[in-house]
Amino acid sequence: MLQIKLPSAPGKDTSGKTFYFDDALETGKRYFVTGIGTDVGKTVASAILVESLEADYWKPIQSGATADSDRLTVQSLISNTKSVFHAEVYSLREPLSPHAAAELDNIEIKLENIPLPYTHNTLIIEGAGGLMVPLNYNGLMVIDLINHCKAEAIVVSRNYLGSINHTLLSIEALKSRNIPIAGIIFNGAENKATERVILEETGVRMLGRINEEPVVTKEVVLGYKTVFQTI
Repeated sequence: MLQIKLPSAPGKDTSGKTFYFDDALETGKRYFVTGIGTDVGKTVASAILVESLEADYWKPIQSGATADSDRLTVQSLISNTKSVFHAEVYSLREPLSPHAAAELDNIEIKLENIPLPYTHNTLIIEGAGGLMVPLNYNGLMVIDLINHCKAEAIVVSRNYLGSINHTLLSIEALKSRNIPIAGIIFNGAENKATERVILEETGVRMLGRINEEPVVTKEVVLGYKTVFQTI
C-alpha cells in the first residue's frame, strides 16, 4: 500500500489527511529531472516542464529547507491551476549533500520510506544534484531513487568546460541501469560543437533549450510552454 498526502485543492501544496492507495492503481506518466551536476538548472527546467505539461511536481528529498524549498520556488513560477505540488518526504535543514544533511538531522534516507504520491496526472520529480550523489552511507544514490520511482529520466545539461564528460557519464550511468531516458534539455548559452558531440554519442534526443534568462518569472516560464508541451 502507498501512503500519500492528498491536496485540498489543485494547484496548491499537499496538505490534507493521510490516505492509503493500492500500488496497482493506475497513475500518470513520471519524469525524473536530473542534472549533470549541481546548479545546472534542474529547478527552472522542472518549473517549465510542470507549466508546459500542466503536471504535478514533487521533490522527495530537499536539503537546506530552513530558508526555502525548490517546491515553493517552482510553485511561485506556475500559472496553471491544475498542477499539484506534493510535499517532500525528507526536508533536511542543511544545504549539503543529502547523506551529510540527513546525518546532521539524525536520520537515514531509505527508499522504503519514500512512497510515491498518487496522481493520475503527469508527475515531474526533481532530483538532488547529479546521479551519483549519495543519499546515505550504505551505497544509496540518486540514480537508485529514479529506479524506485519507475520514472523516465530527463537530463539537464549546461555548457561549460567539462560538460561533455559529465553529460556522457550521466547518460552512460542511466543506460547501465536500464533507466529509460526521455531526453536532454540544454540550459544556457548554446555551444553547437559540444551539443553535437553529446547528441551524436548518446543517441538521446534533445527536448529543447532554455536560454540564459537574467530573471526567471511566471511569464518567462509560460513563454516556454509551446517548446516543451510534448515530450
